[in-house]
Amino acid sequence: MGQNDRADEPDKRTLRREVLRVRNGLTADDVRESGAALARWALALPELAHARTVAAYVSVGSEPGTLALLDALRARGVRVLLPALLPDNDLDWGTYTGEGTLARVRHGGRMDLFEPAGERLGPDAVTEADAVLLPGLAVDARGMRLGRGGGSYDRVLARLDRAGAHPALVVLLYGSEVVGRVPGEPHDRPVHAAVTPSGVRRFGRPGDGPAGRTP
Repeated sequence: MGQNDRADEPDKRTLRREVLRVRNGLTADDVRESGAALARWALALPELAHARTVAAYVSVGSEPGTLALLDALRARGVRVLLPALLPDNDLDWGTYTGEGTLARVRHGGRMDLFEPAGERLGPDAVTEADAVLLPGLAVDARGMRLGRGGGSYDRVLARLDRAGAHPALVVLLYGSEVVGRVPGEPHDRPVHAAVTPSGVRRFGRPGDGPAGRTP
């Protein structure tokens, strides 16, 4: 890690704190309504309309809600993969078969996560996905995503690179979390689009039109 990367870390922490402060002020109704709107926009994405396998996640707390989107994808016949956190912060994967089959899991002193209760498919299962839906706290105009800092999705993206897999990478956020600039590091990989409750922002995936909100 170079000097500039070390200098970026306080900026990342400050941005994370600010985003989490705003999210923590949301009500359960805010989260539910935002999740429904986000699902409508996401389901209209060509990348999801043609996907056979989508790697996603179950939102927790004040994250933009994902369950409506997961159920809609499953109703389309899409195979939905959900992560299970491993002790080293890497991610295993299992198949989503409905909200009733999710297991609530606490990893140490962290927030409880909802993970698939069935068979584990291994960390490499994500390489089969046509699209990967990523959690995040912010994204900038370059498509650089700010995560929570645990590194789990950095490992996922590195695994996709090693496998030569090129799924669509889509981060799910609130509208205010599309920001001017996210502090970056050399290993960071940009996403192709951000979906918010008010629209879609694209970041120049090859073959896309100009970046910006899409109907």
